[in-house]
Amino acid sequence: MNILITGATGFLGKYLLSQLNYKQNNITVVLRSTSEGYNNSVCVPIFNGESDFKRAVVNQDIIIHCAARVHVMNVNIEQSLKDFREVNTHATINLAQQAAEAGVKRFIFISSIKVNGESTELGSPFKPDDIFVPTDPYGLSKHEAEVGLRNVSLKTGMEVVIIRPPLVYGPGVKANFASMIKWINKGLPLPLGGIKDNKRSLVSVDNLVDLIITCIDHPDAANQTFLVSDNADVSTTALLGNMAEALNVPNRLIPIPPLLFDIASQLIGKPAISQRLCGSLQVNISKTIRLLNWSPPYSSAESMKKTADAFIDNLNKKK
Repeated sequence: MNILITGATGFLGKYLLSQLNYKQNNITVVLRSTSEGYNNSVCVPIFNGESDFKRAVVNQDIIIHCAARVHVMNVNIEQSLKDFREVNTHATINLAQQAAEAGVKRFIFISSIKVNGESTELGSPFKPDDIFVPTDPYGLSKHEAEVGLRNVSLKTGMEVVIIRPPLVYGPGVKANFASMIKWINKGLPLPLGGIKDNKRSLVSVDNLVDLIITCIDHPDAANQTFLVSDNADVSTTALLGNMAEALNVPNRLIPIPPLLFDIASQLIGKPAISQRLCGSLQVNISKTIRLLNWSPPYSSAESMKKTADAFIDNLNKKK
């Protein structure tokens, strides 16, 4: 089986590539610039609706599309939407159309839970078939890509599989999750010990990669949308406590009421901060479990420990 991967140099793509190499040898990666360490690659410098992917998609059976313009905060919304659409929407649909013309059998798209929305009511998790049109530029660009992919599938018969992960973590994770690990490891008191009543779904990169590999040839994955998580939702306080345990450092969380975060975030004009800390975002993966006979092979405790160990190893290497 010939498999093409986009985004192979990213956090998810690197893990996916390392796992596929144990099972498959005929892997091709799409790169935006030439790079050492990739034996079989095709260079496509710009990802947009006009990009030529023909050299990349020829003779491929499966495409796993991980490449994306990632979500960032505090940017100009109008310009942001244009930039997100160029990469996440137009380039994705363009790639899919050229893939279908080349005879690719299945196109696996790594979307985002932001297609479902930003938050859930406690105990009312997102489901894959919820109908919602996001207003967030990143989420909207992913939503429009999904719509375009389904249209390509209807017209050409190429199978499409859509996976919407929530926050992905694991060894080498960046952004906010990495910042959280750093603060906890310093052993400084954090005013987040009172956020005990929310629930958030996360997925380790190992569990996400395992699902992607399952979807490569599972017959029941064809033309389906799946949500994914570790299947162990946690509150913000519990998440921080679990990471402190994984790092083997004292849990120094100060129990400040969540209401104070709401007030403070409103005063500084950034209510999204409070929502991310105090709100819930849960996903229902029952469809994924039922249709694919799949369950997360790694527990959240195992994944947290693996993430923490990698963080400590990296610190030691810098000394």
